[in-house]
Amino acid sequence: MTPAIRSSIARALTAGTVASIFSAVALMVCGRRDAGSSAAPINAVSHWYWREEALYFRQTDIKHTALGYLTHHGASVFWGALFAWALHGRPAARQTGAVLAGSMATSAVACFVDFHLTPQRLTPGFEHRLSQRSLAAVYGSFAVGLAVGALLVRGSGAPK
Repeated sequence: MTPAIRSSIARALTAGTVASIFSAVALMVCGRRDAGSSAAPINAVSHWYWREEALYFRQTDIKHTALGYLTHHGASVFWGALFAWALHGRPAARQTGAVLAGSMATSAVACFVDFHLTPQRLTPGFEHRLSQRSLAAVYGSFAVGLAVGALLVRGSGAPK
């Protein structure tokens, strides 16, 4: 595997994982405020499998919460990979402002795809539990997480 491919994979996994964690924290904080349950928005992500039951499940459990987070994490790494691909080989990828702008654009595209192009069964699900303001906070946290993750890889001595 070439250093460029290793670098892109590292950036995708790191950016996606950090974005997943940042946005999951936002989901929990906003869920507590909007739905009275920090687990509810993460549980709702598992609606692709558990259907309606997952949209309104409030407790933390393996069935809903673990599947919801794993699904959220997988989607985050997917968007992290697209973000890494967009940055790959571009001189702007070394500039913090450009990385942040790219992460915001990626998050905006993810939001558009999630709510306007994705079949209902595959939408994030947490939109059923959160206000519009909270959705903005979640996608904003996702953007910051993508940027932080990409900058962590950039600063780690990994090939750029």
